[in-house]
Amino acid sequence: MQTRRLGATALTVTPIGLGLAALGRPAYIDLGRADDLGDDRTVRAMRRRCHRVLDAAFEAGIRYLDAARSYGRAEEFLGSWLGARGLPEGAITVGSKWGYVYTGEWRLDAPVHEVKEHSLATLRRQLEESGSLLGDRLALYQIHSATLESGVLEDGEVLAELDRLRHESLVIGLTVSGPRQGDVIRRAMDAEVDGVNPFQTVQATWNLLERSAGPALAEAHDAGWGVIVKEALANGRLTSHGAATDRQLLERVGAAHGATADQVALAAALAEPWASVVLSGAVSVDQLRSNAGAVSLGLTEDDRRELAKLVNPAEEYWRARAALPWG
Repeated sequence: MQTRRLGATALTVTPIGLGLAALGRPAYIDLGRADDLGDDRTVRAMRRRCHRVLDAAFEAGIRYLDAARSYGRAEEFLGSWLGARGLPEGAITVGSKWGYVYTGEWRLDAPVHEVKEHSLATLRRQLEESGSLLGDRLALYQIHSATLESGVLEDGEVLAELDRLRHESLVIGLTVSGPRQGDVIRRAMDAEVDGVNPFQTVQATWNLLERSAGPALAEAHDAGWGVIVKEALANGRLTSHGAATDRQLLERVGAAHGATADQVALAAALAEPWASVVLSGAVSVDQLRSNAGAVSLGLTEDDRRELAKLVNPAEEYWRARAALPWG
């Protein structure tokens, strides 16, 4: 798997990265989770599973790992894996996020699993927490799900603190979500601290069902930002767990290449010229290995035309995503 720079930053990444959203906590919104994980979701079992998938990712050549403060114990699991592997400096690039607090208390039936807090106090507290678990491995720190409504991109104190961290040691980015991703990305591109934009990367949802952020991501890429794609499998909707009609179309395209549904969906994201990294959300070694196989799949123009039939209106897609259960 070839390495590349993350935008104009000095960070080295690979086309596929591993996101730990589904590996750091017992409940998440990925389809088929009960089949994939089974009933044993104790901290010990999830740590063991996370380490196995991280091992498989490293063996597959994946060199970007993505966590967040709100991903349960993801940073803890990642930190313990890094310590056990004893990887040399620069062997892996680690990104994490601040701005959500995990409130699930390791329960499947928690009434609320995470709460957004985009304050300066939260930034400072969570950076200290992330640093205590990841140490100097932490290279990229991102606002978790910035929105226009939260006001974080208008908060001068937060932006100044992010700019200070950028000058000191960290690459600074943001993640976006929802039907207005493009608007948020463009607002972030206009942000300034003493005439300088503090952001160097953006992470956004883009997949065959929801492509609305594409033009703004292309603009960010052209401005030198690194672009990380999340939810390329639409929380499992573009896998064998998805709706029959979507799955059949993916399998039909994949059949000509000897590829699986997940590989087709990931290959479509990898083919976008603005994409620096496309995240796998695998929760098993088999899933990880299948996802990694997408790097060698080249889609044709006929394939792309066929896959365009999957596109949903953005508002419709995000309504469906909001209805997915935590399980």
